[in-house]
Amino acid sequence: MIHIFIVGSKGIPAQYGGFETFVENLTLRKESEDIKYHVSCMNNDEKHFEHNGADCFNVRVPLKGAPGRIFHVSLVLDQVEQWCKQNPGETTIVYILGCRIGPLLIPHARRLHKLGVKICCNPDGLEWKRDKWNAVAKKFLRYCESCLVRYSDLAICDAVNIEKYIKQTYKDKVKDTTFIAYGADVQRSKCNEEELENWYQKFGIRKNEYYLIVGRFVPENNYETMITEFMRSNTPKDLVIITNVEKNKFYNALLEKTGFDKDKRIKFVGTVYEQELLKKIREEAYGYLHGHEVGGTNPSLLEALASTRVNLLLGGGFNKEVGRDGAYYWNKEKGNLASLLEKADSLSDAAIEEKDALSTKRVIDFYSWQKICQEYESVWHTF
Repeated sequence: MIHIFIVGSKGIPAQYGGFETFVENLTLRKESEDIKYHVSCMNNDEKHFEHNGADCFNVRVPLKGAPGRIFHVSLVLDQVEQWCKQNPGETTIVYILGCRIGPLLIPHARRLHKLGVKICCNPDGLEWKRDKWNAVAKKFLRYCESCLVRYSDLAICDAVNIEKYIKQTYKDKVKDTTFIAYGADVQRSKCNEEELENWYQKFGIRKNEYYLIVGRFVPENNYETMITEFMRSNTPKDLVIITNVEKNKFYNALLEKTGFDKDKRIKFVGTVYEQELLKKIREEAYGYLHGHEVGGTNPSLLEALASTRVNLLLGGGFNKEVGRDGAYYWNKEKGNLASLLEKADSLSDAAIEEKDALSTKRVIDFYSWQKICQEYESVWHTF
């Protein structure tokens, strides 16, 4: 039996978030009888329970915010070490998601390696590059990334460009790398029409008459460019923005800079946690705008390619790697996205169907959850 301890997510059952959705699918779609998943979860009751056949164990979060996440992972690794001591001779792999454990990994890695445990990591999507961090935080996060990569036996990268970055940056300091993408579901939504119509009525939205944005409300997702360019365009459609905005400093600064409140087409509608409804909203959108600039294989991009017919993506390396010929691309030059929006409005039905087929095929061929989970199981068996 190969025991895989998955560390660093909030846990399952998944409520929201990329890592959590990944762990949900990895455990749900397990095929090999030789693999047993153990999933750490964030909860103070410290109990064990089973979900998707996985042994899930709650570990308390000792502090709020980012420091709490760091020390939580350390506490989880303490428990993994104890399990290994109580179960000597078992084949054990620890898979750490994200890099915030940082220098605390060093003593854990030394003890785990002495116990015969192999360590895998997922360095995520260049967290230190995000605009929300100040210079000190960026330096610390980059150091965390270095610690994670150097003290792991294998770095699993969810984008070809992330793997390339890891190899070029750390050279002989990284023991080994491999590429396994994030996954997506290509099944049609099970949401009923009444639920969708109620949501539409709440915000004054019409089917197939809106462009959609879904993503975290942070500067590096280029909301300023997308909103400014949308306002500059002559499209009669709405811009529906599903995000975690709570009228914070970024929201207020964006409002002051763009004056988007004066454009009735632009609609911030908050978050949608009901996944079938969110999928239906994607399916019935005219098009999707994606401005993510930092990260690997972005979950919201895969979901859009699988569900939305017309996808307009910022033309960076990560997005082009995923979308290929199944999407249209824009840059941040003045007027570029505005022009593309107007061109998208005039696409023929045949052109839309062609792009839709290409984007869906792209997800099925390279990013289906079944394929991704099989690739992980292959790694566990050969690692």
